Amino acid sequence: MPLWIAVTLSAALFQTWRTAMQQKLRGQLSVNGAGVVRYLYGVPFGVLLLLAYAGLTGQAPPAPSLPFLALAAAGGLTQILGTNLLILSFGARGFAVGTAYAKTEAVQGAILALLLLGERISALAWIGIAVGVGGVLYLSLAGRETRPRGLLRAALQPAALYGLSAGTGFALTAVLVKAANQELPHPDPVLRALTTLVAANILQTIMQGGWLAWREPEQFRAVFRTWRDSLPVGALSAFGSACWFTGFALAPVAMVRALGQTEILFTLLFSRFYLRETMTRAEVTGAVVVVLGVVLVLIGR
Repeated sequence: MPLWIAVTLSAALFQTWRTAMQQKLRGQLSVNGAGVVRYLYGVPFGVLLLLAYAGLTGQAPPAPSLPFLALAAAGGLTQILGTNLLILSFGARGFAVGTAYAKTEAVQGAILALLLLGERISALAWIGIAVGVGGVLYLSLAGRETRPRGLLRAALQPAALYGLSAGTGFALTAVLVKAANQELPHPDPVLRALTTLVAANILQTIMQGGWLAWREPEQFRAVFRTWRDSLPVGALSAFGSACWFTGFALAPVAMVRALGQTEILFTLLFSRFYLRETMTRAEVTGAVVVVLGVVLVLIGR
């Protein structure tokens, strides 16, 4: 199995796991507080991953340049904004709609990577991306209007507009992270990815942590009081981001994001086998469509 496939599947699993654990923090921290937790407590684990890999391979991490730091900061900021926009879509009383349209990040990422990075993928891979996104939309909007006219009408809701904007933020994050990775003068893409992870997490902690300390000082203190629940979230976030960043370094952004749609399959499996919830016919149908889209992407890679 190519390494980019293995790390992307691992990223989707870690992200699902982290989301499940982060639910514990919803009643303890604000939106920005919960966001800072991911980066603040993720930094030590990112540093450990970087040092461990550098030690095992006998390589020194590449020295960061100003263009690299600028791209890493921009990628970190778009991830923060994307996360906040996604949460705003939930606040607009449209959890399903917001989530569904945020998942268009796979298509948006493919287009942005083509325009900004010149990445090209096969026609079959494009079809696979479209099929996969269609499956995610169907899963997220099960029980709602799913005909073209209904989807268009739903796209004009505030929740959907926030969701689409969140998808743009996440797509830009992928492109900027890959661009930052390419700025590092080192032949090992994994070492570059881990260096990018550490730099981005530190910069995100400074940006969102500084905002939190200024605007929500009580929440800033609460971030440290909740360390027992926050530490596992930071660890899973670091492991997941390390896998995402490595995937972006090894393969086109569009392919990684398309395969990353398997996150919703992990969510369904978690729901079925851990929470003992029964899967509906619509969920099974949507899952099959997502799998078909992933298969088409892999065949067309």
